[in-house]
Formats: sequence, structure tokens, C-alpha cells
Amino acid sequence: MIPTHVHLDHAGGSGELMRQCPEAQLIVHPKGAPHLIDPARLTVGATEVYGPEAFARDFGTLVPVPAERVLVAEDGHRIDLAGRALTFVDTPGHANHHGCIWDERSRGFFTGDTFGISYRELDTAAGPFLFAPTTPVAFDPDAWLQSLDKLMAFGPRSMYLTHYCRVEAPERLVDDLRHSIRALADLALEVDAGQGNDRADRLRAAVGRQLVADAVAHGCSLGEARIRSLLEVDIELNAQGLEVWLKRRARRAAS
Repeated sequence: MIPTHVHLDHAGGSGELMRQCPEAQLIVHPKGAPHLIDPARLTVGATEVYGPEAFARDFGTLVPVPAERVLVAEDGHRIDLAGRALTFVDTPGHANHHGCIWDERSRGFFTGDTFGISYRELDTAAGPFLFAPTTPVAFDPDAWLQSLDKLMAFGPRSMYLTHYCRVEAPERLVDDLRHSIRALADLALEVDAGQGNDRADRLRAAVGRQLVADAVAHGCSLGEARIRSLLEVDIELNAQGLEVWLKRRARRAAS
């Protein structure tokens, strides 16, 4: 098992899956391994993000992965999967413990969240609509842009997105994702410069406007209400992540 990162929509079932597959080994980023061996902090953090009821409904109890069954993968770690060569590539930006998996045979990346989110309902004649998930807690726009450059240097033919499906010709899509990363970071800074103690609400509104505007600019004709319905969870989580990013920047500036 090779989770790209330990956010619970990607790795929340790791412990249970490993329990069901007693011969399996888990391969994970060095910064993610401790949280799967002891998921206590994951439980606390995710409960704060989703709320206790949603956490209990969607994730239940996180099962620890035995430390002796965890292999830490540094950048460039190569994996022989029954003769199929895979390479673990460190790709911070969405999370500081994020890695993508390069499949030499298909010349494709399993990208987790590094190559963004793409809902098939928002596809248009221009192709897939991509946007950046800035979910809590480690959004880093500069690192993310560098990670995209790192992925594109492999000359990939396809990106296998967790959310959702394969997208082709990533060289034609990557600039849309770069735009999304920059635009979301810029709007967070703009909101932060405003007045009032309702920053979280203003961020949520700004993120909603930005994602809807980008979808419409991409040629989506579903209508604003339908687009917002599809992106409802992402708008909320992106706003939360940008709020955390602004707080982290403020702490660094103060120190």
C-alpha cells in the first residue's frame, strides 16, 4: 500500500486495510509515517476540520499500522512491484508530507492531490477543469509550484487523480493548476488585508467566487448554483486551509 499522503480521504483506511492484508507492507513519506503508526494526532486534527459527527460517520476509529510493516520512502525511492518499476517523488505543497508515484510503464503519475481536483461534471470542450485543494493544514503555494515543475520534468503522458480519474496531456493542463494555486493564495492575502474580524467568512465567500469564476471561464455552462453544489465541500475546506496558511504566515512574520 502506498498512500500519497495521510489526509484521511487518502489514508484513513490504511490501518484496517493492512489488518485485512497481513502480508502487505505500507510505503509512505517520512513525515507521514508517524501519523499512520500512531493516528492520535490525525484523529484530533481531522475532528477539528470535519466536526465530531462527520468524523465518526465518515472515518470511524483509525487503526494503527504496526511500525515494523511501514517502509519510509525518501524522494526517489524505487519500488519493484512484481517487475513493474515505481518511483516515489517528494511533492510538498498541498501537504508537506505528500509524495507522488511515477509509473515508468504507463509514463503516468499517481498524484494524490498534487495535480489538483477535477470533477467530470465540470469537463468542457476545453478539457478537464482543474483546481487546487488548499485544505488544512500545510498549504505552501511556492513549494507546490516547484512540485509541479518536478512532475512535468518526467514528461508524463497521464495523471491519475484521486479526485477523480485519469487526465491526459498534463502539459496542456498544468498552467490551469498553476493559476488556481496563485489565485487562491492571492485572494487569501487580499482578504487578510481587509478589515473586520470575520476573515473566515470572507475567505469562504472569496474562494466560492474564485472557483465558480474559474469554472465559468473554462466554459462550464451548468449554472452557478449547480457548480457551487458540486464544489460545496471544497469551498469550505479550501477556505479553512487558507485561514491556517494566513495564521502560519503571521506567526512567522511575528518571529
